[in-house]
Amino acid sequence: MGRVYAQLTLEDRRKIERWRHAKVSVNEMARVLQRHRSTIFRELRRNHFQDPCMPKVVGYFAMAAQLRTSDRRARQRKLIRHPQLRDQIVERIKDGWTPEQIAGRMRMERAPLRVCQETIYRYIYAKEGLREELWWYLPTHRRARRPRCARKRRAPKFHRDVSILFRPEAVAQRSQFGQWEADLMLFRQRFGSANVTSLVERVSRFTVLLKNADKRTRPVMDKVIAAIRALPQPARRSITFDRGTEFVS
Repeated sequence: MGRVYAQLTLEDRRKIERWRHAKVSVNEMARVLQRHRSTIFRELRRNHFQDPCMPKVVGYFAMAAQLRTSDRRARQRKLIRHPQLRDQIVERIKDGWTPEQIAGRMRMERAPLRVCQETIYRYIYAKEGLREELWWYLPTHRRARRPRCARKRRAPKFHRDVSILFRPEAVAQRSQFGQWEADLMLFRQRFGSANVTSLVERVSRFTVLLKNADKRTRPVMDKVIAAIRALPQPARRSITFDRGTEFVS
């Protein structure tokens, strides 16, 4: 597999501008920047600037080259070149789909033309997406995107001693009857505070659904405990809640 091509940075273009004024040869520029000489020639040709209002202002300028490159790459984005794909994604975003769900569904359906979630996020926070206020349809409703390197990993909700990573082998391999997985399914705010607790037996996949009036811990846990205690003894060994395990006697 070949090397990944790295675009010229603004700092590289500033060096090229200074060297251009100093009449440094293209071969020498390529040697110092560790680039092929064709890259430098292409850069000088594509980003040659001439001010229409001031004809004497002509040549290669780093900031003008950077702006031209950014504008050119923006026009070549996948969701700009394929309006039908863009309209399909925007419609799903407005229907409440997240970029991860959209990209995952495209992969699952093996769509011939698809994008990853990062491409969708970049379009949402580009000027086209901001014009349509697509950020409002995201779960966080964040107008400005956080830098990816600034995102900090959240602290675990459960202590490592009760993590499902350390559950017994019989539970992990689904070889013992009576192990249950529990999950709380929440709905959109316009549906109120009602929610559903799902209890799934890991071996038989037998499912119990419990309707809750609200999502507070005590009412939900009371219903779960009552439902498990109503089962015969062999069917209630343990319950796994998301990342933590609570053993029921």
